[in-house]
Amino acid sequence: MPTRHDKLIRDRIPEIMDEAGVGYEVETLDADAFERALRAKLVEEAREAADADDPNELAKELADLLEVADALMAATGLDPEHVERLRQRRKVERGGFERKLWLATTER
Repeated sequence: MPTRHDKLIRDRIPEIMDEAGVGYEVETLDADAFERALRAKLVEEAREAADADDPNELAKELADLLEVADALMAATGLDPEHVERLRQRRKVERGGFERKLWLATTER
């Protein structure tokens, strides 16, 4: 009985499954479905990175997360250099995370 996955996969996965003798069904997504799938994959990879216990596993999951972010930028026409400039500007304006601050409460 087939196992249902319903998720975005990397381009070489069918080739890898062929070499392993695994049967599969793959579909090609249109642009809108691809963008939705990338957004879901972004969340999936972020969860996997958050759950990674081992530093090597964390590095692998962060690499996957960056790959998905790059693909999402390309799919939506965002310029990676523009995104990087925004990241730098936001860091200047709002700070980074070097001080390890945790907001416990606020009051008005």
